Amino acid sequence: MAVLKVTLTKTSRDHLAQALWALNWVSVIMGLVLFSLGLFLKVEIQKRRDLMTDEIYSVPNTLIAVGLAACGINFLGGKICYDCMDADRFLHWKLVMLPYIICTFVFTFCILVGALMCHTMRRDLEVALFSGLQDAMRYYKDTATPGRCYIKQSIDLLQIQFQCCGNDGFRDWFHIQWVSNQYLDIISSEVRNRQRSNVEGLYLLDGVPFSCCNLFSPRPCIQHQLTNRSAHYNYDYQTEELNLNQKGCRHALLDYYTHIMRSIGFIVLIIWLFELAVLTGVRYLQTSMENVLKSGNPDCDSEGWLLENSIAETARYNFNIIKNLGKCYQVDDDPNIDVPSSRGNDSTLQIPVDS
Repeated sequence: MAVLKVTLTKTSRDHLAQALWALNWVSVIMGLVLFSLGLFLKVEIQKRRDLMTDEIYSVPNTLIAVGLAACGINFLGGKICYDCMDADRFLHWKLVMLPYIICTFVFTFCILVGALMCHTMRRDLEVALFSGLQDAMRYYKDTATPGRCYIKQSIDLLQIQFQCCGNDGFRDWFHIQWVSNQYLDIISSEVRNRQRSNVEGLYLLDGVPFSCCNLFSPRPCIQHQLTNRSAHYNYDYQTEELNLNQKGCRHALLDYYTHIMRSIGFIVLIIWLFELAVLTGVRYLQTSMENVLKSGNPDCDSEGWLLENSIAETARYNFNIIKNLGKCYQVDDDPNIDVPSSRGNDSTLQIPVDS
């Protein structure tokens, strides 16, 4: 029994073909939107590539590929739907329709996968940012090292733009030497004592870079001797929340990218629903036009459906096809089967030899 069977008149088929022709052109535009969203997300990730350890381009690359595929598939679909308004022209597309619908179904499924990936990317992004920011903070002082001289600028711009500090908070800077040795007075006893205070011989201090300062602080920013109450007048570092940015840069970036990915995922999900509706209409148009060809009367009423048989019967039929294809490639190991010799026969080829 056919699934979701409907009866279409000649007028209904023409209107359906015209509507699908227009919707396919709208889908081409949506494909460009998918491509643009993927490109935008890739550029946003690339901007802060030096703050991430792993490459997380799977989502933007998927959106870019699906967007390009949408443009090509829907452009072809518009041509097919336009020709389906005439039975004779549909005859040229009859053999192409089923492969086209299968490809469109796979493509539509890929759009759904892209939408789901946008919502599951947060975990990979969090891991990449955690390790990447740790390494970037460690290289903050290496302004004279080739390949790392830009890290300081990237960190400072990040902390100012997102009003954040450190990886999880400003205290992360207490465990990292962020002042370069070329700006330290090695002869000073204070510097040597600080370097001897830890196993790694680092110059650690309870201070943070200037970019950690809160722009909305009512007092001049205090960025050195943060844990020393007596070093500053009327100062308590445990209550001075407006002095420095309290939020960690990992959480700030994670919230920023999560907002982008959720917005993109919502748009992609809407596009998927639209493409699914177009695919359903093309399937009805295909089956109804095939029934018109069987009847031989282009003006008659025809039935259209999503599946010619029930879901269980269709699954069983396809499974049998796959099983039979597998049998075709099996090698028969029966020892009674004579295998022809590569030498043809037992006769010996006589080659005359000149005496």
